[in-house]
Amino acid sequence: MKRIPMMMQLAFILFCIMAVPMAILTWYSSSQILQNSEHAFAETSLAELNANRELNENALSNLSQNTVRLGGTDIFDRIRPFKSLAELKTNYMNVSKAMAVLKELLNLNQSVDGVYSSFFYLDDANYVISTDKGITSLDKYEPIDWLNEALMEQKGIRGVWYPRKLDSGVNVLSFALPLNRLSTATRGTIVVNLKESQIQQYLQSTKSGKQGYFLMKSSGTIISHHDKNLLLKNAYEEPFIHDIAQEALPEGYMFRELNGERLLYAWSRTKEFGWTNVSIYSVDDLMNKPHNLQRSIIFLTIVIIFAGSILTVFIATWLSKPVRELVRTVRGRVNPGVRNKNEFVFLEAAFRRMQEEEEGLYQLLSIREQDAQSHAIHRLLRGEVTSQAEEIFPDLHFLVAVVSIDGYRNYISRNNPETRSYHRYLLISKCAHLFDKGVQARCVYHGDGHFAILINYGQDEDDNHRIGIHAALEKMKDDAAELLEHSVTIGVSRPADSIRLVSDRLAEALEAIKQRMIAGSGGITYWKEEEGRDKKYIYPSNSERRILNFLDQGNLDSIIEELRIIRVEIRSADYVSYDNILFIYHQLVGVTIKHLRENNVSTARIFSRRGNIYAALASFDTLDELEEYLIGFYSEIVHYLTRSPGGTHKYAERIIHYLNEHYREEVVFEEMAKEIGISYSYMRKIVYEQTGKSLSDYLNLLRIEKAKELLLDSNLSIAQIASEVGYMNVRSFNRLFRKFEGMPPSSYKLHRSKTSWPG
Repeated sequence: MKRIPMMMQLAFILFCIMAVPMAILTWYSSSQILQNSEHAFAETSLAELNANRELNENALSNLSQNTVRLGGTDIFDRIRPFKSLAELKTNYMNVSKAMAVLKELLNLNQSVDGVYSSFFYLDDANYVISTDKGITSLDKYEPIDWLNEALMEQKGIRGVWYPRKLDSGVNVLSFALPLNRLSTATRGTIVVNLKESQIQQYLQSTKSGKQGYFLMKSSGTIISHHDKNLLLKNAYEEPFIHDIAQEALPEGYMFRELNGERLLYAWSRTKEFGWTNVSIYSVDDLMNKPHNLQRSIIFLTIVIIFAGSILTVFIATWLSKPVRELVRTVRGRVNPGVRNKNEFVFLEAAFRRMQEEEEGLYQLLSIREQDAQSHAIHRLLRGEVTSQAEEIFPDLHFLVAVVSIDGYRNYISRNNPETRSYHRYLLISKCAHLFDKGVQARCVYHGDGHFAILINYGQDEDDNHRIGIHAALEKMKDDAAELLEHSVTIGVSRPADSIRLVSDRLAEALEAIKQRMIAGSGGITYWKEEEGRDKKYIYPSNSERRILNFLDQGNLDSIIEELRIIRVEIRSADYVSYDNILFIYHQLVGVTIKHLRENNVSTARIFSRRGNIYAALASFDTLDELEEYLIGFYSEIVHYLTRSPGGTHKYAERIIHYLNEHYREEVVFEEMAKEIGISYSYMRKIVYEQTGKSLSDYLNLLRIEKAKELLLDSNLSIAQIASEVGYMNVRSFNRLFRKFEGMPPSSYKLHRSKTSWPG
């Protein structure tokens, strides 16, 4: 081939490119497109049916699982004592318990699309709690007699799906779940009504030629159908459905003819529900497109081969002429060392030699140009306008955006210098390709995790232009977050109509970045003149006094609450500057350290591992980060103070006294800690250090000891003793008694009675 003239090679190549593929395509189309086309459509229809069936079943399974999870909670135990609506409405607490059940039912409705309503019926009660009518008496709600028939189909403890029509005329598929006796003592049934129209959305197809669909139970009852008049009727009365029911395979398809039309029936059964999904298609409609496609391909192939054959020689001659002339010219100037070869081989060798010589020069020029442009941009950002900068940015209008890495100290700690340098290179490279045509953008690294983007455009800023720039910045933000695995915040300046204002706009963009202190990180902030900039500084003096008082009490939870109040107060202010925010937290730290030193507390021991606290505060980006740091700051102080001699013993006595006084009640440990005046976590630590047990174990052990006394010294029943020592049910009492004594209460009483008899 290397010795065959170039013109002959081109003619042969062009002919092969045009004629051979077209001939092969025509042969393949005529032999394969129609071959087994009906079965090919049947397979795709069956695949679509299975996909729609799985989509429907997943939705039903999700709804049933959500219902089962709700049934496994103790939410329904709260209304178990109330068998009548009048009893339920006796006081606000009873109604609030029922409203909690209603809230959970509403959340269940929102977990899956298409839920019409849901309700809970407590066995033997005269009311229901429903999402459509609220808490209502049973005689004012729709009849629920159908539940008995539906639950006859229940297998095990799982719920059951039952198709029906509501009194309102809406067709639904109801999921009825009796509460599990293994998880709760409450007897009742949860019912969720899924609209049949939602099932239709899952099962309907956009495939051309579809005539209809069925969803039926194993008994033949139609659950969903495109003809709503057939819902809840027997599907076996429809043509060929009985044939499908007799098929042993779980899925398949068959072709049948009805009223002179050839139809495709595809079916799929599910093991979990025992339902059968059927889709019906018109085969004639499905085959229209293949026939039209075959005729189009044959016609197009004939035209291309005929035209290609005529043009091949002319194109080969025309294409080869300039190449032959080029070869003659190059041969006299470049000697690539190739002889007795055709034009292609000669040019390949010549161009390879020239390319090798030019690549080195191009790389040097490219690096030089990039460095010069970056230097000019840095000078422009400092306010020095050079001729090169004016060449780079020839248009009139400018914007400056600054991309700032959130939590830059964390980012530095997670990435070595080489990785950070590589990240900078990738981000700068991405910038120029994100903006629309007509917008020129250059990005440079500005130090301390900041990237400055200089945006230059010629037209005035209209809505479309502003939207395009904002979309590019959004994309830059998302790409940067993905690359760095760290969120970024972008600050954008006002537009400028002169290149000499770029440095001022950079300052505005950096100022806009500081707004993340209140707004939070990971967003795009545009600089604007705030009306309240001339207002005085704010400072929460009352919170400062309360924090110092709580510090003396060792009440960490109240200090945390005061810090939250300060954060809320800052965010609710009309305007508060970044400097004002830092002043507030610097002042809190300073006042606290001064207070500790006035009380002869060694702050060096407390903060020996924290380094420069004020520098750490200045490095945070958001209020949430500042608040988190202050929480750790005060936690260290409280834990240090409470470890002092005598402090722990004093609180231990108060804790034990409190439990001895209130063990019969439902003790909320968080409220108990507030009443004692210490944090909940510190209270747990004191109890463990003094007793070697957790709070809950110590309380239960105290209750069991009291119960043992009552078992031996009184005639109270087990249930009465359980209630007397603070347990809501006997089952919990028995379980905990066995845990601490190794036997149930009845066996303990019998054993101690025998050992006390005279021998």
